[in-house]
Amino acid sequence: MSDTTLLNQQFRLAARPVGLPKPTDWQMTSEAVRDIGDGEIVVKALYLSLDPAMRGWMNEGKSYIKPVGIGDVMRAGGVGVVLASKSPKFVVGDHVSGSIGVQRFWVGAADDKYGAFFKIDPTMAPLATWLNTLGMPGMTGYFGLLEVGQPKAGETVVVSGAAGAVGQTVGQVAKQLGCRVVGIAGGKDKCDFVVKELGFDACIDYKAGDVRAGLKEYCPNGVDVYFDNVGGDILDTVLTRINMRARIVICGAISQYNNTAPVKGPSNYLSLLVNRARMEGIVVFDYADRYHLGVAAIGKWLKEGNFKSREDVVDGLEKFPDALLMLFTGKNFGKLVLKVADA
Repeated sequence: MSDTTLLNQQFRLAARPVGLPKPTDWQMTSEAVRDIGDGEIVVKALYLSLDPAMRGWMNEGKSYIKPVGIGDVMRAGGVGVVLASKSPKFVVGDHVSGSIGVQRFWVGAADDKYGAFFKIDPTMAPLATWLNTLGMPGMTGYFGLLEVGQPKAGETVVVSGAAGAVGQTVGQVAKQLGCRVVGIAGGKDKCDFVVKELGFDACIDYKAGDVRAGLKEYCPNGVDVYFDNVGGDILDTVLTRINMRARIVICGAISQYNNTAPVKGPSNYLSLLVNRARMEGIVVFDYADRYHLGVAAIGKWLKEGNFKSREDVVDGLEKFPDALLMLFTGKNFGKLVLKVADA
């Protein structure tokens, strides 16, 4: 095939956002797909993962990963199909996952600097699931809970953003381990989903009531593990209910990502001292060499019917700017995925 016959549409970062990203922070461009060299592949994007972490990648400053440069294609994980290959790792027709970016085609070395592409099995689960419980969010929840949270059977695990991509995995893994699991989510529908579909023991609707009262009611014996996806006031409140030797897993702080003022830190942090508790961050890339273990475990539970994966799919690359904002207004229900093309 002649790769130059393909036209690649891309979303590039035009300016660093202040607060919520605006339409003017993006530039949509088109360019021909170039011919590839040794070790390179062309991947047709099928689905892209939209994640809260993307907001942090747009900011200048030191972080766990280099920020997206002005004029660069916006970083995003995705799944796709190999259209051309000069790499011994892949053949045409392979389904793969990797850092595709917000574009229709990815062209470059199979071993990308932000994470090598790897084959996925479309018969094991729907492609969108490979961006949820079998993808980066699932691996974040799996390794963050097991390695940092270190839950034990009978302990109480609380997870915020419980209906979201990471939260749904955390709660279900904790239930597999024999823990009592309490979610925190926004809205009755999400709380019902968390309890009735995912099997959590309870869920606190932070939009409808007092989180502190909910924790007192549903965690009468305190909190042993808190998996935090939201930060802000909810983190501060949970800190008042933690047990001796509790573990707090800091995964995200979506309530703070679009602040124009300084990030709000926990005023109740001395609870860590009083309870000899530990607060530690999780960055999923640290476990990249063990992803296959997480995929195998969750894949087994999915096959057995003991695990569920919910995706909220938006159709159309052109809808990227608006779809991304859904993450920060709570409009998505489940893992937010952007469909780029039919399989």
